[in-house]
Formats: sequence, structure tokens, C-alpha cells
Amino acid sequence: MLSNIHQLELAEGAVGFDSSDDAAVYTLDDGRTIIQSVDFFTPIVDDPFTFGQIAAANSLSDIYAMGGTPLFALNVTAFNSGELPLSVLTDILNGGVSIAKEAGIPILGGHTIKDKEPKYGMVVTGEVHPDKLTRNDTAQVGDLLVLTKPLGTGIISTAIKQGIANNIIMDIAIDTMRTLNKSAAEAMTEIGVNACTDITGYGLLGHLLEMCKGGNVSATIEFDSMPFMNGVFELAQEGIIPGGTKRNLKFVQNNINPAEHLAEFQLHMLADAQTSGGLLISVSPEKAESLISTLKSKETLASHIIGEVQSNDGGVKVNIL
Repeated sequence: MLSNIHQLELAEGAVGFDSSDDAAVYTLDDGRTIIQSVDFFTPIVDDPFTFGQIAAANSLSDIYAMGGTPLFALNVTAFNSGELPLSVLTDILNGGVSIAKEAGIPILGGHTIKDKEPKYGMVVTGEVHPDKLTRNDTAQVGDLLVLTKPLGTGIISTAIKQGIANNIIMDIAIDTMRTLNKSAAEAMTEIGVNACTDITGYGLLGHLLEMCKGGNVSATIEFDSMPFMNGVFELAQEGIIPGGTKRNLKFVQNNINPAEHLAEFQLHMLADAQTSGGLLISVSPEKAESLISTLKSKETLASHIIGEVQSNDGGVKVNIL
């Protein structure tokens, strides 16, 4: 995710520090448009191969969110061979390779530094046709909002760390996090949508608010329309909430208008910090049915209409019913 830093002058045709889009975009002299992003983080599961898969899928997500096609990747790794066997690093990298193969791209190199805590991710370079570029600041009033993965990975990851998540809940969360957004991106590119972002560390509310602020619009979403992973409601109700999720809710609280019947733990579910989450797509009502149908045909993990985009009347707000 790019921050709103304005010190650098951007080349014509570039998407960079002047917006909060999911990846950097640069147009070459021959008209080809390159798209690039980088992401890496510490392990969220114990198995190194699975960690590598999740980190790789997460790194690829920004390219898909902007309608791009990945071309190749570079590994970004931190590891301490003095404390962990090199076989652990091998498994992490092999997990990344397995996801890169699924995405149809090579890993052409990378860089490793020595660090106490392992970290892994990728720099991903892709390509996008200028007419297919999908930004996160171009949602239109009247659009419907569609989500392509269930929510809850932050809460479940916390439950895993506390040893209170059963195997079924764990497996669902892991499969969700290592699933590429490739099919969802193909569907939205095929149909043609107005805006898109992927749901990661800021949670659904944070990324939706970012989309609203970028397009100077507001939105209304329905809690009961949200796809949540099995067990998330019960865990949140029991107070299994990660610190990042609590900070997310605090950050957006001045720009949300929740219904009185919603409890704080339900708002935490909507603000839950996701790892390798799904795409949040803003699509015109006329195309929404075709998008949902295409998402289902491509067997995405979710294809739920969760709300709609509305005019900005007196300040950007996310209303929660």
C-alpha cells in the first residue's frame, strides 16, 4: 500500500505517492504499463512452507487488485541461520515458489538479510493494459460493493497463537490466506468495474474508507451481508481481538456510523486486520449480476454484495446497518 507522501514529483502517466492505490504504475515510452508492489511480514503460522505460501499470495494481491497480470517476482527475506536451520528457510522459499507457479510467474532472484525474526515476502512486477487499470479512488455513486473472500483471518490468527482455534477453523483460515485473487481479478477485468482494492492490514472498514475518501463518496454496508469465516463471530464475542484490529477501529471511528444494535465486537469483525484478504470491488448496478455470476463460475471463495456507494453528503462516512 502506497502512502500519501507528496515530496516526490511523479512522471507523467505514473501512479505513485500522490494516491493510496495498491501498487505503483508506470507507463513506458512504448505505451506498455508496468505495475509493481512489495510486501513482506513475519510468520503468522508455524509451518514454514505454509507461511511462504501465504506471504507470496499476499504479495501478489496488489497486482491483481489493480487489474494487472503478474510477470515475475523477487524474494525479500530476513533470516537468522544461527538460530534456525537452513531447512526452515528452504521450506519458506519453496512455499513461495508453489504460489508463484500457481500464478504462472518465475521468481528471478531476491535478497536476504540476517535478522532475529524470520520475514518473507516478494517484490512483484506485472503489466496492465491502460484500459483495464483499476484504481481504488474511482468508485461511482450508485455502485454496489462486492467482496470476494470471507473476513476474519486476523481474529483467527490470534486464536491460533493463543492455542484456542480448532483444526477446522485453522484450515479454513489458512486455505483462505494462501488462495490467490487471480480468479477474482480475471472476473472483474472481464466484466469491467469502476474501482477495486484488496482487504489487508487496515481491515474492511479501513480500506473501504480509503476508497470512499479517494473518490469523495460515502458508503452503506450491511453486517448481515458479510461473509465471515466459521468461528469468527464466536471468537470475537469472546474478546479474541488482535491489537491491530482494535487500532483499525479506533482509526476509522470518526468516519463510521454504525447502527445502534451492533455490538463493539461486531465492529471489530469489520475492522479486522486481514492477511491476503479478498478484493473489494465497486461495480455499477447494471454489471453487478454478471460480476457475481462470473465470480461464482470461477469459484472464488466469496461473491457477496455487501453494500453500496452513496453521495458524500456532509463528509465521507461509512454507514453500517
